[in-house]
Amino acid sequence: MNRRNWLRNAGLLGAGLAAAPSVIAKPTSPRQTWYEGVRSWERSLAFTPKMEGLSARLLANENPYGPSPMAKLAIMESVGMGNRYGHGDAAKLIDMLAEKEGVSKKQIMLGPGSTDILEKTAIVLFKDGGNIVSADPAYMSLIKTAQSFGATWRSVPCNSDWSHDLDGMKKAINADTKLVYICNPNNPTGAITDGRALYKFCDEVADQVPIFVDEAYLEFLPPADQKSMVELVQKGKNLIIARTFSKIHGMAGLRLGYGVAQPELLEKISGMVRTTMGLNITTLRGGMASLKDETFLKNCRKWNTEVREYTTEKLVSMGYDPIPSYTSFILFPLEAPTDGELFLKKMFDHGIGVRFFEIHNKPYCRVSMGTMEETGLFLDGLKKVIG
Repeated sequence: MNRRNWLRNAGLLGAGLAAAPSVIAKPTSPRQTWYEGVRSWERSLAFTPKMEGLSARLLANENPYGPSPMAKLAIMESVGMGNRYGHGDAAKLIDMLAEKEGVSKKQIMLGPGSTDILEKTAIVLFKDGGNIVSADPAYMSLIKTAQSFGATWRSVPCNSDWSHDLDGMKKAINADTKLVYICNPNNPTGAITDGRALYKFCDEVADQVPIFVDEAYLEFLPPADQKSMVELVQKGKNLIIARTFSKIHGMAGLRLGYGVAQPELLEKISGMVRTTMGLNITTLRGGMASLKDETFLKNCRKWNTEVREYTTEKLVSMGYDPIPSYTSFILFPLEAPTDGELFLKKMFDHGIGVRFFEIHNKPYCRVSMGTMEETGLFLDGLKKVIG
C-alpha cells in the first residue's frame, strides 16, 4: 500500500478516535464519512513504528506524567495476583467511589474506561432505535454506537463561544428522544458550558428524558470550579455521570472508568452486559492507589494548566485563534483551505503527532498537552510545516 492510500485508510483526514464532529444529523451525509476511518486508524497507525517513534505524541489526550508513583507501585505489587479475578477489588473500588461521589454503591458502575460506560448505555437505551440529542461537535462514541442500532442523531450546533446551546437542545427533544448527551468540558473543542446553566438544564430536562453527562476532563479545572452534575444523581434525578481514569490519572492504557446513576438504570445495563468482568486486578488496585495520590493529581492539574497557557500564548503570538480550553488539549483553526492529510503527514515527518478536524467546513488542529519539552517540539514543527 502506498503512503497516500495508507494515510487515507488510517483515517488521518480528520482522525479523532471517537471525537468526530459533524454538522448535521443525517448519518448518510458525506460530511460524516471521514469518521469511518477511525477504527482503521486505531488498527493500522497506533501500532506502527511511525507512531512509536514520535518525538511528541500529542494526538490522544494522554497524560504524559502518569500513572502516579503510588499507582505504579500498587500495579507492580498486584501482578502476582494476576491469576485471580478482580471482583473483590472491584467492590472495594466501588465503595471508595461511592464515598467520593456521595452516593450509594448501587449507584456506581465500573468499566474499562468511560467509553465502555458510554457504549453500554447506548446499547441498552437504543436497542430499539429512537434518537439522541447532543451538541455538534461532540465526542462521538455514544452517538455512533446508538446509530449502529438504528438511532438518529439530533445534533445542535454549539454557541458562538463553543458552549452547549442548551435552549436549542431542549427544543430538539421530542417523543422519540431516549437520551440527551452532554460532554462538559467538551471534546474536541475544549470549551466549557457554565455549570449553573447546565445544572438548571439537567434538573428540568431529566424529568422528561435521561441525560448522560460526560465529565472526562472536569478534573483539569481548579477544584472550586469543578461543577459536577453528580449532585443531581444524589437528588434522584435520571442522569448518568461518567468519569475516567484515562486523563488526569494517566491510566489510559490501563482502562478504567465509572458511571454514577440511579440503580434502576445501572441494573438495566448490568442485566444485558457484564460490567466488572472486563477489569483486571492490576488496574483496579492501581485505580484505588491513584485516588489516594492527591499530590500527584494536584501536580498534573498544575502542570497541564502551565503547558496549556504557554501553548495558547505561543499560538496567539503566531497569529492563531485557539478556542479557550479547560481540558488537556487545544483546538485551533488553520488557514483555509488546508489539506488535512498533507498537514498531518508533514507533522508526522517532523515527529509530531496531532489531530486534524474539519468542523463546519473549516480546518482545525487539535494538540494534546504534553510536557513543556514536547510543546516546544510541537511549536517548532508547526512553524516549519505552516511556515
